[in-house]
Amino acid sequence: MIPAQMSGVYLTRHGGPEALEWREDIPVPQPGPAQVLVKVLAAGVNNTDINTRTGWYSKTVTGATDGGGGDDVESGGYAGALNFPLIQGGDLCGEVVAVGDGVTTITPGMRVICGINQPCPTSDNPVAFEVIGSEYDGAFAEYCRVPADQLYDVSTAPLSDVELGAMPCAFGTAMALLDRATVGGSDTVLITGASGGVGLAAVQLAALRGARVLAQTSPAKADVVRRAGACETLDRGQTPGARSVTVAIDLVGGPDWGALLEALRPGGRYATAGAIAGPIVEADLRTIYLNDLTIFGVTYQPPESFAGLVALINQGRVRPLVSKTYPLKEIVAAQADFAAKKYPGKLVLLPG
Repeated sequence: MIPAQMSGVYLTRHGGPEALEWREDIPVPQPGPAQVLVKVLAAGVNNTDINTRTGWYSKTVTGATDGGGGDDVESGGYAGALNFPLIQGGDLCGEVVAVGDGVTTITPGMRVICGINQPCPTSDNPVAFEVIGSEYDGAFAEYCRVPADQLYDVSTAPLSDVELGAMPCAFGTAMALLDRATVGGSDTVLITGASGGVGLAAVQLAALRGARVLAQTSPAKADVVRRAGACETLDRGQTPGARSVTVAIDLVGGPDWGALLEALRPGGRYATAGAIAGPIVEADLRTIYLNDLTIFGVTYQPPESFAGLVALINQGRVRPLVSKTYPLKEIVAAQADFAAKKYPGKLVLLPG
């Protein structure tokens, strides 16, 4: 039986962890037409949830993600201003418990996941998307209401609920990065931030494609990154030398950005989906045009990209590293550990 109320975490405003409020009287949402009610089984911790909380996406913020938001962060969400209170949580693994009118492909009892950046392209914006946990309430609660066409069945995947709850944001983002940069078996790929959730997923997926992977990480986490598929690890900020890689997958940005472009061979491809070291960067434009480099900004995740990831998940060909789980009520501690980069891979919250 579905209860009338649930426990969960409200984001009440932009700010520090004090902006998060544990509640046990949140109304359980009802699925409308083309919608599905999902009981949350596990929800991963991600940079984007913390960045949204602090308002880091506001153009007024120019520093690294660990510096928080700025003085004016009214437009601090992915799509601008947020409606508070908001239930965040972009990583969802759950069980379908009810469906709305017109839903036929998703049925009660299914174990499901969904992408964090959910495509809804229009004629005016072919890369339009909606973010779960930002534009609508997400997985940091016992139940979550999701559009049916954004859900994918992973009932038979040989992974635990916790592992699946760690995958949508990290692996979905990594898959989109590799797809946009057309990474294949002939490539040598440099991946920054390689011990984090997205970085470690990118290492694993690039190696699965047969690419030679070079990965930036701290020495303490180098063994973990090599086990994920890296052929060679480099210290943070260290690059392998001029014209030595065909692709750079960058999650860091910051002051070392120009060196990544110098590391690309002529005709090389650079793809980014993050800037944890800072969004304001500097480079020599001559490096870009004289070497015919291509730069991809990657946030939109095409349906075929996430569907390709789900196929790998259901086949058991990919698996995340989950370093620790926390009760959802301990979200502040989980986000603090995440921001401190205390553990490699992913941290996961469990509802209830």
